[in-house]
Parts: sequence; C-alpha cells; structure tokens
Amino acid sequence: MKKFIKVMVLLLVFTPSSFAQDVKFGKVSKEELKEKIYKGDSTADAAVLYRKIRVFFKYSSESGFVIEREVHERIKIYNKKGFKYATVVENLYKNSSTKESLTGLKASTYNLKGSEIEKTKLKNSDTFTEEASKYNKKEKFTMPNLNEGSVIEYKYTVSSPFYSSFNEIILQYDIPIVEQEIKVEIPEYFSFKNMTKGYLAYDIDRNSKTGSITFTNRNRDNSGYVSKTNFSNSKLEYKINISEVQMKNVPALKEEVFVNSMNNYRAAIKYELQYVKFPNSTIESYTSTWEDVVKKIYENEGFGNQLNFKRYYKDDLEKILLGKVSEKEKTSAVFRYVQSRMNWNGIYGYYTDEGVKKAHSLKTGNVADINLMLVSMLRSVGLNANPVLVSTRSNGVPLFPTRYGFNYVVALVKIDGKNIFLDATSKYSKPNMLPVRTLNWAGRIVKEGGLSGSISLQPDYKSSENIMMMASISNTGDVEGKVRRTCKDYIAYSFRAINSDLSEEDYLEKLEENYNGIEISDYSIKNKEEIGKPVIESFSFNSEDTAEIIGNKMYLSPLFWLTQTENPFKKENREYPIDYGYPWEDTYSVTINTPKGYAVESVPEPCNIIVGDGIGQFKLHISKTPLGLQIKSDLKINKAIISALDYQGLKDFYKAIVEKQTEKVVLSKI
Repeated sequence: MKKFIKVMVLLLVFTPSSFAQDVKFGKVSKEELKEKIYKGDSTADAAVLYRKIRVFFKYSSESGFVIEREVHERIKIYNKKGFKYATVVENLYKNSSTKESLTGLKASTYNLKGSEIEKTKLKNSDTFTEEASKYNKKEKFTMPNLNEGSVIEYKYTVSSPFYSSFNEIILQYDIPIVEQEIKVEIPEYFSFKNMTKGYLAYDIDRNSKTGSITFTNRNRDNSGYVSKTNFSNSKLEYKINISEVQMKNVPALKEEVFVNSMNNYRAAIKYELQYVKFPNSTIESYTSTWEDVVKKIYENEGFGNQLNFKRYYKDDLEKILLGKVSEKEKTSAVFRYVQSRMNWNGIYGYYTDEGVKKAHSLKTGNVADINLMLVSMLRSVGLNANPVLVSTRSNGVPLFPTRYGFNYVVALVKIDGKNIFLDATSKYSKPNMLPVRTLNWAGRIVKEGGLSGSISLQPDYKSSENIMMMASISNTGDVEGKVRRTCKDYIAYSFRAINSDLSEEDYLEKLEENYNGIEISDYSIKNKEEIGKPVIESFSFNSEDTAEIIGNKMYLSPLFWLTQTENPFKKENREYPIDYGYPWEDTYSVTINTPKGYAVESVPEPCNIIVGDGIGQFKLHISKTPLGLQIKSDLKINKAIISALDYQGLKDFYKAIVEKQTEKVVLSKI
C-alpha cells in the first residue's frame, strides 16, 4: 500500500496523474520563448518551467556506495531582474582524502530571433571554481547570451562519497515553479530520517524496487600441472526504497519582515542518516539522539581535542590577567584579548580550520578556531566555560537531532549562576552580546566528555534608542533644532557594524536621506569605537516646509521624521513567527517651540496601547508648555520572538501606532 506524508495545508493541489508529458532536455518551444509573464504571478521576474531532481545510491567496487544527485532545470527569464537566476552555484564538500564533484554539465540559453530559435551553449569560460574554505568549494556557472525573454536550461550530476547526510532538497524557490519531479532512491542498508519544513501541501509517494550488485570473484586453481586463474560472478539483490514528490504551480516564497531567515520556512525535505546496517555486520548509529550527535562532534579532532591545547597562550595569559581578581574581570580580559588579537576569516563551522595553535600564530581563523581557543583560555584560568553549538539565523533551526543543523560555535561562561555568552569573531560584540547572526532560538551546550543540553540564545535584556529633540518652528513652517541620540546594546552594535566603514560625509548623507531630507550640521559622536558603551550622536538640523500651512492654520506631525507612517505587516495572515532578534525600546522626547502669532488649537489625545500578554506597549502623551509643546513617545517590544498566533494582534497594534503618530498638531493664527 502506498503511504503518504501530509504537510501543512496551503491552497495547492498536486496530483501525479497531471505529469503526462515527458520534458526532454534541449526541446525548448517557441511558446515558452514568447511568454511575456507568468500567469500565476505577474510580478515574477523569472519562473522555473520544469525541474527534475533524482537522488540515488551508486555502488562501485573501488569506493563502495556514493550518492548521485542528477539536476535538470529549465527557467524562463521575464526581465533583467531575473538575470540573477541565470547564475548557478553548487557548494561541494571535501576533506583530506575525498571530495564531492560536479560532472556532466550541459547548459544552453535559448532566444527567439524572428521566427527561429537561437541556441547558445555554455562555454568553459562561463564556469569557475571558488575555494570557499578548507572543507568547501563552490562550482559556479553563468548562462551566456541573456536577454529579456530568454529560456535557460542546464543539466548536471553531483557525486558525493559522504552518505551520512545529503543536501536538503528544496521544493520552493524565490520564483514560481511550474512543475517539478523529485525522486529519492535509498538502499535498504541505509536508514534515513526525513524531515519536512515549510507550509506547502504535497504528498510523498512511497514505493520500492529491487537493486543488485554484481561481484567478480577471482580464484586460483593449483590442482593441475599449470596454475589457472578462474573468474566467477555473484549477485547480491537488495531492496531500494523510493520516495517521489510531484508538484505543479508552486508559488514563490515571498520575503516578509522580521523573519530570522526565509529559508527556515522554505518548503524542503531534509534527509539525515540514522544508522547503517550492511549484511553480516552490526548496526552503525549516526544521529539517534542529541547525545549521539554531540558525542560524535566532541570526539572529532577539530573540536574536543582543540580545547586541550594550552601551552601556546600561557605567556599571554599571565600578562592580560595582571590585577584581575573577580571571575567577571578575568572573563572580560580573556575575551578582549582574543577579540582584539584574532581576525575572523568569514568562514563558519564548529570544526577548526587551521587548528587553534596555528590560528593563534597566524592571528586569523574560522569561527571554531577563534571561539574554541576562547573556551580553552577561559577554562585554563579556572572559569566554568563550555562551547555552545549554534545554527545561525540564515542556516535554519535544528528541531531534531542533527549534526548538520549546526554551523557555528560560541563560548559560554557561568558566573554567579548567570550564563554569559561570548563570541570573539565580532569586533563589535561584548560579553553577553552575541552577534545578531547567532540569535536563533536555542543552541546546544557541549560539556567535557560530550555531554550536552539545550540552552536559549535569546537576550533577556532590552536594547534601546533614545532621542531628545529641541525644535523651533518658523512662521513659514520651517523647522530647526538640535538632536541627541543615544543607542545602547544591540542598537549600538548594529550602528557600529553597519557604519564602521563609512566616512562621516557618507554617513551624514545617508542619515539626511533617512530623515526625510533634513540638513545636518555640527555633528559629533561619542563612543563610536568604545565597544560596550552607548553610541551618542549630537547634531543641529533644519528642514524646510516641515509644517503645512492652510489658510490661518498650521499642521504638523509632532514627531517630525520619527513618525511611523507605514504598517510593516501588510499580509492578511502569516504562518511564520515574528522574529525581532532581541527585545527593544524606542523613546522619544521632543520639545517644540511654536512660532509667534500662533496658538495651539488641538493635539492628539494621549494613548497607552498594549498588545498581547506583555508582548509590547506604545505610549504617546502631548502636553502644552508656555512656549509650545512637549511630546513623549515610548514604543517597546518585550519579546525577541512572537508566535504567528499573535500576528493579527501585532498587525492591529502597528496600525494603531501609525494612526496615532500621523495625527496632526493644529496651530492657529491668533
């Protein structure tokens, strides 16, 4: 009997019977080339007309089983924005003894020239290899002769000797897929756990077939006067378990605001090896439990053993710990030393690349080189420190026991019962402030011997932006004044990370643009390089025609350019959690001196709006002063991650904020 896995419902229906046509490589039609838009989504810059993925195991007497992944895709390019889908990248893994490879590449671009189809084949010069790290390389190719209306088609095979986990099979792109066929064939000797994600509805059709391996046996016959060599063949039959997915009219995955990574919600199937059982052999377990997963990671030469090397930093520690007595002081000193000495090469991973000793000498390394070094140094001065496995926001959330769900490692120190996270790869972080890229639900703490446990990565403190403004309005509606802006914690971290390489001139140009075209002068900044301290900006400004004059009345937004004019949540419904990364608060205090000859006629009523059970709050209060107005605004979000169940409430919350902040103060001529 066929078995089916049902995934969460969306308004799609896929039926195997609808796949009657046999799409042959190279048989592009004039109808496909003439197509101007994708009927199912006129906003699409490109669409996959056909896609076929076949994953299967191949046996050879030299290397045993290897995994083959055959790829065939045909894509329609509607406009120039769609050109980016004509560059294909395959990430290939390698180690010291073997590697994955891409072979059999065939690719062409098709254009309609008059009534004839013009075919341009991919040349060797359109392909190139990039060494991404010690363990990874990227094979890339870019399709030639691209035009609006082109159809591109390519076909290739990726071979991998690493059968413990093969690539996640994506079922949804950022562009629509007209139709696709996915087939996975796994010999009975391999037990894989398959995990699904995303919100598309599809069926997995399960069946089986018989496979076989032919062995050639060589025997030496010495019974006669002349020695002979005899050859014989033997055949081993085995069951192949097949999973098939057939889909039509797959919608594009549309970007949404406040999402850790859209890839976390992209429809896909992930296969990970649980165990292997070959004939006449014992079971070899891989990822049955979190304990098994962490133990294998810990026992790898590039992880647990790196924590035991200590001599290479002994002399450094003696210097940096002079005068440091408390655990907090020691933690800060060791962290600052590693952070300032080491330079991250941009490569993720929880296994070292160079190894901690060599990385220390070179002053550069990957994430594991730097943060495992940090853990080792913290332990050597008597601190309770451990590594924590992390999946970055772009890598997804590992909900099930998996080695490949993690791609990062940070350090953790426990002081007076409180957990302090550390990541020395970032020049802008501080103790208990991980880079935003790592704030992804929960990590896995790894203790000595490979013991582990789940630990939350979400910050428990609120980051803040505070703006104080003194402004004066002229009779013509122009505004001038002074601003003091203070950014703390993650707001300051983001400021430094985004603007560190900008000149002051370029930064002010960007700031003026963000602030509705105001002119800024007398700019100064404090603590820009003082990591851990608030960033404090001060400047003067002027802006023309900020207030609108109609007859004898003047209308103005009391928060000027700080006004929230648009609701970020526009969709009717949302399946994904709302992920801000960290709790935050924006407080604005604005003092306005009104022009002579005008009196305050009306101001927006005060408000105190609360959303959910402690999720967030917005308060606005405007009061009259002898010289004009005093405005106090406070918006806070108390949770880093908010359930999709609270989406409607949060959407209504922002709607109320926009309505209140865009209400006008009315001044009338006396």
